[in-house]
Amino acid sequence: MANNIPLAERMRPRTLEQYIGQTHLMGPDGVLRRFVTTGNLSSFILWGPPGVGKTTLAQIVAHSLERKFFTLSAINAGVKEVREVLEKARSSRFFDSAPPVLFIDEIHRFNKAQQDSLLGAVEQGVVTLIGATTENPSFEVIRPLLSRCQVYILKPLSDEDLLTLLHRAVTEDTELKQLDIRIEETDAILSFSGGDARKLLNIIEMICATAADDAVVINNETVRNALQQNVARYDKGGEEHYDVISAFIKSIRGSDPNAAIYYLARMLAGGEEPRFIARRLCISASEDIGLANPNAMLLAEACFNTVHNIGMPEARIPLAETTIYLATSPKSNSAYMAINKALAQVEREGYRPVPLHLRNAPTELMAKAGYSTGYKYAHDYPGHFVELEFMPEGMSGTRFWDPGDNPAEERLQSRMQELWQGKY
Repeated sequence: MANNIPLAERMRPRTLEQYIGQTHLMGPDGVLRRFVTTGNLSSFILWGPPGVGKTTLAQIVAHSLERKFFTLSAINAGVKEVREVLEKARSSRFFDSAPPVLFIDEIHRFNKAQQDSLLGAVEQGVVTLIGATTENPSFEVIRPLLSRCQVYILKPLSDEDLLTLLHRAVTEDTELKQLDIRIEETDAILSFSGGDARKLLNIIEMICATAADDAVVINNETVRNALQQNVARYDKGGEEHYDVISAFIKSIRGSDPNAAIYYLARMLAGGEEPRFIARRLCISASEDIGLANPNAMLLAEACFNTVHNIGMPEARIPLAETTIYLATSPKSNSAYMAINKALAQVEREGYRPVPLHLRNAPTELMAKAGYSTGYKYAHDYPGHFVELEFMPEGMSGTRFWDPGDNPAEERLQSRMQELWQGKY
């Protein structure tokens, strides 16, 4: 193929009719479709993974409304460039004409000063802002700017959308139409594309570029041969990182060892730091398994030390062992809830005085003041227990720990009831 323009750019939709996917926004009742039909366009941010059409959508909306279109990339634009574009936008308006569109790609990369420089222009209607981001705007966009923009979530393209794009590319692109392309299988190309239109088109281009002649076969084998390796989508510093670790922990909490192992594999294949995973297993062992199986904490701690000492690729084995053990263990968050309740009590009421009988009395003066008077040493009594008030004044009987519904904690609860005779 002699054309130096990438296939993804050649296939970029220019009209609403050519746009594929995001029917919740672009369908007959979609909010962005209504912007185009009514002409009432307000600032918004498009949040979604790569390759789902954020830039294209902004261009189509602006073009359909015949608005001037200015664009900035947050990667290489600073405050100076923002101000220059805003000045051009001001000078391009005539009388009561609609404000131009300012599109900022990867707006999450703008720092606070850069985002602040946009506020006045957006508020005064100098420009209509359209931002695009792969990161959660709640964390990456300053609150004043976020309050002036609606956020619309773009979804990964469905397999049906990707198949539509695949057939459109091989039948409509001027370069691909010159080739004899035969589509035999699509499982691999859909899997490796992962809902990303750009990735799909890049894979098609790679297959065509490596074909021996004008006869091109698209099947699972040719896709794998063109890619050579699994191009798993996993951004250790981005949204995918948080999504996968969240799914991993929730699968353990939900007692699904198979799902937990799958997400562990996703992280390891994507190059996640094994010690990060091991630390999260320690947290899960205490937060989600807790007193229902105290051995879980011991195994998680051993896993962390082992991972630290041996590294990859062998570290995958203790990580897998611990993941399965935690996922299949009985669950309890009673300790987690107890400390949260106690912290909330301290935050609400402050620090109540420690009872005198529980205080140390290292000096004669403190002893005369009543420090330690009345304290009973538990080991001097039968069963190593003696009834004594340990709570500060006014908190007697306050309960923070509620035992979980599991055999281990039921035994602990039975012991507490026997010792305290119904106090707790």
